[in-house]
Amino acid sequence: MKKLIAMILTASMVLGLTACAAAPAAAPAPAETKEEAAEPAEEPAAEEETEVEEPAAEAPSAEEETEAEEPAAEESAAGEEDVVRPAEIQVFIAASLSTVMDVIAQNFNEKYPDIKVVYNADSSGKLLTQIEEGYACDVFFSAAQKQMNTLEQDDGLVVEGTRHNVVNNQVVVVTLKDSGTAVTGLADIGKAESIALADGSVPVGRYSRVAMMNLGLLPETEDASAYTTQEVSEALGGVEISEQSNVSKVLAAVVEGSCEVGTTYYSDTYGYEDKLDILEKVSYDLTGNVIYPIAQVVNEEADENEVKAAKLFVDYCVSDEAKAVFDSYYFDTNVE
Repeated sequence: MKKLIAMILTASMVLGLTACAAAPAAAPAPAETKEEAAEPAEEPAAEEETEVEEPAAEAPSAEEETEAEEPAAEESAAGEEDVVRPAEIQVFIAASLSTVMDVIAQNFNEKYPDIKVVYNADSSGKLLTQIEEGYACDVFFSAAQKQMNTLEQDDGLVVEGTRHNVVNNQVVVVTLKDSGTAVTGLADIGKAESIALADGSVPVGRYSRVAMMNLGLLPETEDASAYTTQEVSEALGGVEISEQSNVSKVLAAVVEGSCEVGTTYYSDTYGYEDKLDILEKVSYDLTGNVIYPIAQVVNEEADENEVKAAKLFVDYCVSDEAKAVFDSYYFDTNVE
């Protein structure tokens, strides 16, 4: 009996010790598991939050915004600009414009390389006649208002809103250097042995006659251009006069030495400074303003693209960039 009791007590002690030993080992486990599980659970959340926020936090800089907007601006500018397909335009210019207009065309083609500019240079009177006779013309650049007025008012061939006064010019009396002429200017031009003079239908010829009339060398008349070359010669005492069909031919007659003196434009002396002497720049008080107007011409043979190209050329000729070129070639751009 005592032995049985002892065995029961021993078993109870063993069970108690086993329970006591198991309890401390099992108790910390839930706490460690909870702590370890909590830390990993928080870290992924932080990483996920950072990854989502970083792209949103990087706002585009002002420079990037500008670069992003530039293509749209360029597209807008290209849409507004008058871009044309390859075209050819016929431009009728007064002979005195020949040299400067070569430069104008070169500069224009830098902006519009697909537009070919073809010049027809002659006296404004002849150019007007050609247009009236049906010659294909897109732009008329006259050396006088008279011819442009006829084209616009009588013929109705000027495109509305495209007429502009571009430059002023000045009549000059010229001779070869060291010619020994006794002439000092227009007032005593009759002292020359020979004179190169454009006919009255040519603007420089008409302006020369107007100045002679205002000087008292020719009788007063309503239209000075009506004076024939023979009548001018007689009024000047019978001096020999070589009649020329445009201002460039007047200049050539003096430069070549076939005439002692001649009346031309100041702009025509550009490039001949070493060959010519300017005896006089005739005052505007005697000639009146020598205005050169330009306008787009109604050309029924031109398609829509050529019409657009002609307008672009007219607009360029009245631009500040073109004005600087005209100034450098002795034209007066102070016109209204």
